[in-house]
Amino acid sequence: MSNPAEPKRRIVSSRHLAEGEIWEASEVEYGMIIAYNAFSRWMTRCMSAAGNTDLTPLEILVLHNTNHRGRDKRLTDICFLLNIEDTHTVNYALRKLMKMELLASEKRGKEVFYRTSETGQSLCDEYRKVRERCLLDGLSHMDMTGEQMREIAASLRALSGQYDQASRAAASL
Repeated sequence: MSNPAEPKRRIVSSRHLAEGEIWEASEVEYGMIIAYNAFSRWMTRCMSAAGNTDLTPLEILVLHNTNHRGRDKRLTDICFLLNIEDTHTVNYALRKLMKMELLASEKRGKEVFYRTSETGQSLCDEYRKVRERCLLDGLSHMDMTGEQMREIAASLRALSGQYDQASRAAASL
């Protein structure tokens, strides 16, 4: 049992980044690193259980985003919604998903619009079923309300804004 008078141990990604004021930012960064890796691993294993073992985490995100609300989307829409600057990586994912017949496309003027095919929609539905069975059931046993989860989501979006601003500042140095 730990002594309440002892200082809490810092769990950080890099000790050299955890010096000075707001050292806790390194603790948050470490949490984001391990959450990102766990989420990426989860997505690929969930998709494998849903029936497709050939998709990367980015391709899974692009598939789900394209399927979102059943609306056709352009490359720029998908990149914007996923907060991805490197459009070529999303474009590559779109081409792969098209080749696998999970997406369809339609050219309208100079723009190309993407939508999920019936096969892509079915795969997204199977993913949802696996997600419900394997993830959501476990989340329901955590001592966390839906409102608390929404607050975490809002905090993560706010943090992403801070990192975006900092990346713009760093790019101008």
